Parts: sequence; C-alpha cells; structure tokens
Amino acid sequence: MYEISCGEGKHKICLKLEQTHEGWIGSLTGGEKPHVGGVILAVPRPSLTGSGLSCDMWTIPVPGHLDHEAAAPLTRQLCVKLGVPISMTCGIHIKKASTADISLIKENCHKLTEEILGLLK
Repeated sequence: MYEISCGEGKHKICLKLEQTHEGWIGSLTGGEKPHVGGVILAVPRPSLTGSGLSCDMWTIPVPGHLDHEAAAPLTRQLCVKLGVPISMTCGIHIKKASTADISLIKENCHKLTEEILGLLK
C-alpha cells in the first residue's frame, strides 16, 4: 500500500494505492472536502502504433463534478507503466476555487504522479 501527499492546506492532495492480485485500486482526494466525485477504470492494451502499451479508459463522473479530470492523467500513466487494470476514485473540492487554486491543485496532482511513478520502478 502506498500513501503519499503533496501540497498544504486546501491545496493538499492525497493519493492512496493498493495492489490487488490483478490490478491496483486507488483514491485521489483533497481540497477542503475530500469526496467521491468520479471513478476511472483504465485497462491496458497494445498501442495502436504497434509498439508498447496504451490503455482504454472509462470515466464515471458524479453529475456536476470534474474531479475525474485531475485523476485521468495519473490513472492513464499508472496503467501503461504497470500493465494492469487501475481503478481510481477521485474527489477534490475547494469552495469557489480561483484560477490560481485550480492551477496549484493540477500542479500537486502532477507532482504526485511523478513521485508515485518513481516509487513504482
């Protein structure tokens, strides 16, 4: 099980990942109100270029939520790197988030992605 976080206060993002026998289950939460805002399932497949892996992804957002957009790049990269299905639940909320808030949340998600990919070498 991996648990890592990045950022402070309302910009703090937490990632939890647990390995199962046939894939990984994760959650990406943060902000002022961690919650379930969406779910992503990524399943690896051969790349259409004929070289390496890619993945197919299905997204189920809770109506009115865009949390899955923060989790999609992370989920895709984990799936391709690990070559197994990844299920990711995401819920990040900052009330009346400014452009700067959203930018910092995206930056922290990117940093978490880089950190976890480095740990899973």
